[in-house]
Amino acid sequence: MIADILNETLNVALTAAPWLLLGLLAAGAVKALIPEAALQRWLGGAGLAATARAAVVGAPLPLCSCGAIPTALALHRGGAGRGPTTAFLIGTPGVGVDSLAISYALLGPVMAVARALGAIVTAITTGLLVGRTRAATDHPEATGAEPDTCGGCCETDTGCATPEAPERLSARLRSGLHYAFHDVLDDIRLWLVIGLLVAGALLALVPPATLAAWGSGLAAMLVMAVIGIPMYLCATAATPIAVGLIAAGVSPGTVLVFLLAAPITSLATLGVFRRELGTPALVLYLAGIAATTIALGLALDAGLARTGVDVATQMGATGELLPAWLEWSTLVILIVLATPVLRRWLDRLIPHPQPRSA
Repeated sequence: MIADILNETLNVALTAAPWLLLGLLAAGAVKALIPEAALQRWLGGAGLAATARAAVVGAPLPLCSCGAIPTALALHRGGAGRGPTTAFLIGTPGVGVDSLAISYALLGPVMAVARALGAIVTAITTGLLVGRTRAATDHPEATGAEPDTCGGCCETDTGCATPEAPERLSARLRSGLHYAFHDVLDDIRLWLVIGLLVAGALLALVPPATLAAWGSGLAAMLVMAVIGIPMYLCATAATPIAVGLIAAGVSPGTVLVFLLAAPITSLATLGVFRRELGTPALVLYLAGIAATTIALGLALDAGLARTGVDVATQMGATGELLPAWLEWSTLVILIVLATPVLRRWLDRLIPHPQPRSA
């Protein structure tokens, strides 16, 4: 039994490794090339256009649900409206370049596209709802100290920080790679391993008929939303679990609800959101996420039933196109990079640059 679980876990890990490594490289590039000052200019104002921009701009950024909090607060206090701030806070952890790559590798193109579009639609819809509320109090006065927004959910001290990028392109790229292979990888490694083990267990132990009976429909999606919203689970780590759920008979639409609800928010995010925007905004925030993700899940199941597309047959199909040596090589590289002791050599190759003094 244990051997079967480990074997299935290894198969999923090998399929995901090349795409996860590619996603981390892309995440580092995004971090290096998109400065926070530009985000504040793009996301100023309120209304549909600003909310849509916030959702689209935030989607590829490599931040977890609590990692996005400081940036979102800075945007809001810098002039961004309540709607765009909410859209950014939802769209950023909902899907990123790293999670999109691993989604394409493990779940196939249909689920990858549904996940990306679903995160953006959820961000825009919820942002518009929250944007209709009004602030009861002024923003907290600046004190010179950063607010405690992480709530202890990030594994690293720097996982929630958003340092200013160095001016030179080469230094910014080195800083972006350091961020991707230190902060991002450190933040997701535990949950990614847990996700892989859960996927392996589901694939090895749970026959499809067990969950197929209740794995679709409104009730199952509501359960997924209720479970997923308070969780702290990054988008990348949720993907292997989704593989196991679909293989065990849960409908793709129900799995989509989990893929959207779990990474979008967490208990830490809810607490900070209420403190910043108020209780009425929090109620609409929760209602918007739950209602939109469930509606998207129902629409996906209906669309798949009408078109006859079988998502289960697409899972891992992209990975089958890659040679075994590439899968094993990238998996070994990721293991080395995710192990602090073995990763010390990386600090010598791409040291974290310090900002130049004025």
